Amino acid sequence: MSLNETPRSNRVHIALFGKRNAGKSSVINAITNQDIAIVSEVKGTTTDPVYKSMEILPIGPCVIIDTAGIDDFGSLGELRVKKSLQVLNKTDVALIIVDAKQGITDYEKDLIEKIKAKKIPLAIVLNKIDLIDIDKIDIKKLSKQLDVEIAPVSAIKRKGIEELKEKIIEIKPQEKNKLKLVGDLIKPTDFVILVTPIDKAAPKGRLILPQQQTIRDILDHNAISVVVKESELKEALEGLKEKAKLVITDSQAFEKVSKDTPDNIPLTSFSILFARFKGDLIELIKGAKAIDSLKDGDKILISEACTHHRQDDDIGKVKIPRWLLERTGKKLEFEFSSGTGFTEEVKKYSLIIHCGGCMLNRAGMVNRIDSVRKLGVPIVNYGVFIAYIHGILDRALEPFPEAKKAWNEVN
Repeated sequence: MSLNETPRSNRVHIALFGKRNAGKSSVINAITNQDIAIVSEVKGTTTDPVYKSMEILPIGPCVIIDTAGIDDFGSLGELRVKKSLQVLNKTDVALIIVDAKQGITDYEKDLIEKIKAKKIPLAIVLNKIDLIDIDKIDIKKLSKQLDVEIAPVSAIKRKGIEELKEKIIEIKPQEKNKLKLVGDLIKPTDFVILVTPIDKAAPKGRLILPQQQTIRDILDHNAISVVVKESELKEALEGLKEKAKLVITDSQAFEKVSKDTPDNIPLTSFSILFARFKGDLIELIKGAKAIDSLKDGDKILISEACTHHRQDDDIGKVKIPRWLLERTGKKLEFEFSSGTGFTEEVKKYSLIIHCGGCMLNRAGMVNRIDSVRKLGVPIVNYGVFIAYIHGILDRALEPFPEAKKAWNEVN
């Protein structure tokens, strides 16, 4: 990804679903005005979800997701359908593509109910209208019956595509009340100090994504970001003419940064900011209470949303297990997951420790947290876990009154 591009995790995820040969790939090509999806008369051309980051006017930065047909069959076909439905876990806007010649069948009706149950904005795209007499279909009546917006199009003829784009804008999640990463905690000209350790795990020549996004949000809100290593924090704090409004640190440096930051300056971590921004901070801090209830033989899942080269002292593989064993004194079993795969065996774990989720969109992270919560398994993220282990979670939650109140209630 270019440094000039909007990160995939910050883009609106628009997923297309439908039966084989309904024209999903053709609709994608029409929306994007590019031949980015393979179009074929052969059923089942799309076998796995395909993600494409795009800038589509007037929608803006988005990720278009093409999926396999929901009517696929056989052992492989069932796996493809399962993968397609898993895409719903990270979908911001769902489009069900319907072949106008076949009409809306039980496949689409079942899918409509699944999408509504997840409260995902939805529209039906009635494709191939060039092959029927569209005037014989009462679109408004059908839309009312299904309680779903309907956009009639001909992807091949590029008919109705602009109206479809407007429909997507109309139903996609609105941003006017969107939670800020850090912008709601600061005012213009405030000084915000970011502590970013530069060690062998740090990418050469650049900052990691959470740091980049936090700096951008600070600049967007006309505040002043000061970036330092943990070894220069004291000098930076003393050198400012005005008191820093907030200190944000990498979780791994939490303990040292807490000692070097005066008590009258709020302190938190990138990972805790992302817990609030991408997921459910209150649910994650509740998960921290489960740490001291762990028993011998309990299984712990440590999950990361991205894949990266593991270092000798890797945070997920090495440090977190070591800290947990030292804290509990128990004989625990650790398992690990990374990338787009999470786990379908939630119940076997006594605790799930998740990364900050910077590579996931909010829908994806919230889904992971909800799927765990519904099964009664505690989940915590790296930042909350590390702050708790080192006895500074109380302080790290000071900038977030609601979360601090929830923590006091369970503590």
